[in-house]
Amino acid sequence: MCRNIRTLYNFEPPATDDDIRAAAVQFVRKLSGFTRPSHQNEAAFEQAVDDVAIVARRLIDSLVTASAPRDREAWTARAKARATARRAARP
Repeated sequence: MCRNIRTLYNFEPPATDDDIRAAAVQFVRKLSGFTRPSHQNEAAFEQAVDDVAIVARRLIDSLVTASAPRDREAWTARAKARATARRAARP
């Protein structure tokens, strides 16, 4: 859907409320088509972000897994390496 929305579940350290809110903002931006909503739509946009963040936190907190948590720093380093490789491959 959107490259900026990252997996937040099963990481060490766990996703913070700021991480979840940032993902919620990206999700609502994608759904609405607004990068920044107009003044008239700002309240609805912010309410949607709050609602999505609450539901996302509830989901992440309720999920159960038997696998070990992933290392957030290692995951980020691999993602950066893939992005660098993609940029280098461009003509």
